[in-house]
Amino acid sequence: MKTNDLVNDKSDIELYKLFLEGDNEAFNTLIIKHRKKLTNFIMAYVKNIEIAEDIAQDSFLYMIINKVEYDFKYSFKTYLYTIAKSRTLNYLKKKKQTIYIDEIINNNLDENFENDFIIKENYKVLIKTIKKLKKDYQMVIYLYFFQGFKYKEISKILNQSISKTKMAIHRAKKLLEKYLKEDDNYEE
Repeated sequence: MKTNDLVNDKSDIELYKLFLEGDNEAFNTLIIKHRKKLTNFIMAYVKNIEIAEDIAQDSFLYMIINKVEYDFKYSFKTYLYTIAKSRTLNYLKKKKQTIYIDEIINNNLDENFENDFIIKENYKVLIKTIKKLKKDYQMVIYLYFFQGFKYKEISKILNQSISKTKMAIHRAKKLLEKYLKEDDNYEE
C-alpha cells in the first residue's frame, strides 16, 4: 500500500494531525477533498469563479500559516468554512457586493438530481420557494440541508448562538413547508 493510499483513508482530523506532524501530503489531500465545494460556497458570495478560487486558496494558505490555531473540538470542515466565510466577507466589504442564495444552491446541485425529471422539477420548485425566504433563513437551509453541517457548526460559521441557529432552521423549515403546500407544482 502506498503512502498516498494510507493518507486518503484517514479522516479530516487525522489528516490535519498528520499535517501538524510535518506531512504536507496530508494537507494536500484535505485541499483536494474540500476545494471544489468550498469554491462553490464562496462563489455564491462573490459571483466570480476566479475570485472564489483565489479566496479558497487563500483560506487554505491561512490554515497552513496558522496551523496551530485549529481547535479540534470543531470539525475541519467547519473550521475551513468559517475561515473562508470570513475572508469572503472581508473581500465583499471592499467590493460592496450582494449575496444571492440561489446561486449557492445551484452551484452545489448534486448531479444525480439531473437524472430524474420529477426530482428535477421538485428541485426547481424548492429553489424558487427557498428564494422567498429571508436571506438568514436561506443561508441556514443551505448549510444544514445542502452542506450537511450540524447546528453547532452552522453557529460557528455564522457567528451566532446555537439556539439562534436552531430557531432559524426550525422557522425556515416551517415556512418552507407552508410555501410548498401552497404550490400546486410540488409533488410530495
